[in-house]
Formats: sequence, structure tokens, C-alpha cells
Amino acid sequence: MSDNADKETIPQVEIPEKVEITPARVVVTEKAPIPQNDNVAHALAGAGGGLLSMVLTYPLITLSTRAQVESKKAESKFSEAVGNIIAREGISGLYSGINSALFGISITNFVYYYWYEWTRTFFEKAAAKAGRAGAKLTTVESMIAGAIAGSATVIITNPIWVVNTRVTTRQQEKKKDDVEAGAEAKPSKPPSTIGTLLQLLKNEGPQALFAGVIPALVLVINPILQYTLFEQLKNTVEKRRKVTPTIAFFLGALGKLFATAITYPYITVKSQMHVQSEGKKEGSFAALRRIVSESGYSGLYRGIGPKVTQSVLTAALLFAFKDVLYEQTVRLRMAGAARRRVAA
Repeated sequence: MSDNADKETIPQVEIPEKVEITPARVVVTEKAPIPQNDNVAHALAGAGGGLLSMVLTYPLITLSTRAQVESKKAESKFSEAVGNIIAREGISGLYSGINSALFGISITNFVYYYWYEWTRTFFEKAAAKAGRAGAKLTTVESMIAGAIAGSATVIITNPIWVVNTRVTTRQQEKKKDDVEAGAEAKPSKPPSTIGTLLQLLKNEGPQALFAGVIPALVLVINPILQYTLFEQLKNTVEKRRKVTPTIAFFLGALGKLFATAITYPYITVKSQMHVQSEGKKEGSFAALRRIVSESGYSGLYRGIGPKVTQSVLTAALLFAFKDVLYEQTVRLRMAGAARRRVAA
């Protein structure tokens, strides 16, 4: 048989990544499909994506949080709200509390993605044993995975978000006190995260760190809805084409928009419970009734403009960043493991 005939009959297959290990170096000669079952890599990528998206959208969080907790009607125009905060506090006012927010989002996303991917792997193994190898998560399985991951995340990170909300709103309260006392209006230094934490523990005790935890657990429905819709849309797209960061951006935006629109009233309740001081505690349903009584049903949606914009952008950027960061994280972990084998 001729050489040409041999070439025609040999099937063309994708050459897997080949790693050449020598005492001096590790050489990666070709790319291979990235394994998708590395829980730690998913967690690290989620944390990194959360950090990047939070930095880009944090001013919108400041505006939304203040609109939710102020007793007066929220400023209606976004540009006016930004201008007023800058006039009172300087540019730094838009980033009040960002230290605790960055710490919180990194921990939140790390915990969430670790447990979400752990649950996903569990379901995939169960599907393989049942003869459904390679099957994607069903809608119910996606919702269960989101519930488990979301509940674990809330319990671990609620104290961080309580402190963050206090830092964000204390600056506004301090400025109002200065104005009422006749003090000259000028930019003031935002309260520190550590200082706020110590003051909270001193005045209200450790239990204050878990203010609003029940509404937060109820709000686990938000990531359940978000990730379920995202996963199902992603599965549909993957049947036709590869999911690029751009596609992930828009799918993430749709998922978050849907989830936030449904759960926003309870987000308002949770924010108000975070800033209640000792002696003014009330249950989540009592807070819900009070808000409706004082401000009408529109009060439940106070600050929704900046919040929806921020939430959708944050989620979209997170999903766009995460896949890229995941691939890089896995490659770094694989290279590190190879180097350790060489050194052993």
C-alpha cells in the first residue's frame, strides 16, 4: 500500500496537550481541552471575576444602597445622585466601603462556586452511573446546586456584608449630622472598615453581624434563578456553537436581570435590616409591611435603577471574566503540579 493511501485511511484526531518534563524546565508544546471538574479552579476564577467586576461597578452599589436605606425619597436622576455624593464627599465617596466589598465578593464567589461545582460534579457522576454520561444539568439539578451553594455562602459571608452596608451608609449619616449642626460642607474621610466593625461589636455585640440573615437566606432564590437560567441558556447555545466570553456576558446579564427584577423588594428589606441599630430590630415581614405603609409599594423598589444596572453589569462581567480566568488558573495549577513532580 502506498504512503498516500496510508494517509487517506488514517483518521484525523486532535492531538492532546503534550507536556515534556526535563530536569531544567516544563515545556507545554500544544494546547489540550481544559478539564471542567476542578472545583478549586472554579472557585478561584469566580473570586477573581468577582473582584474585577466589583471594582468596575462599585459606585452603582453605593448609590443603590443609600437609596434603599434613606428615609426620604431617593434621588430620581442618576447624574444628580452622583453629583451630590461627589460634592459632599469627593470621588472617594463613590467607593465608600469598597475594601470590605472586595473582600466580601471574593469570599462570596469562592464559596459559591466551590459548592456549586462540587454539587454539579455530584450530579454528573450520578448521571454517569445511571447511563446518562455527558448529560448536562437539568433545570431541577441546577436549582438544587444553586440552593446548596447559596445557603453555604450566606451563612459564611453575611457578617462581611453587614459591615460593608454600615460603612457605606455611615458616611451619609455623618454628613447629615454635620449639616444639621451647621458645620461647613466639605469632603470628609469615609469611615474605615475595621473601625466600623469594632464599633458595631462594641455597641451591638457579635449577633449584629448576622442582622438580615433570614432575608439573605430567602434571597438565595436570586442566584438560583440567575444560575439556572444561565446554565439552561448556555446548554442551548453550546448545542450550536462555542460559548465565548461575549456570549457569556449577555447570558449572564439576562440571568441576573430576571433574578433581580423578581427579588428586589427583599433586597430592600435586607439592606434596611443591616443598618438597624439596637432597640429598633424588627422581623423581615414586619419591615416589609412598614416599608409599604410608609412609602407604598414603590418603596420596595427604591434605588432599583442603579441596582439593576450594577447587578446586571457585575454578573455579565463576572461570567465574561470567569471562563478566561478558569482556563488560566487550571493551566497554572497543571504547570505547578508538573514542576513539583520534577522537583520531587
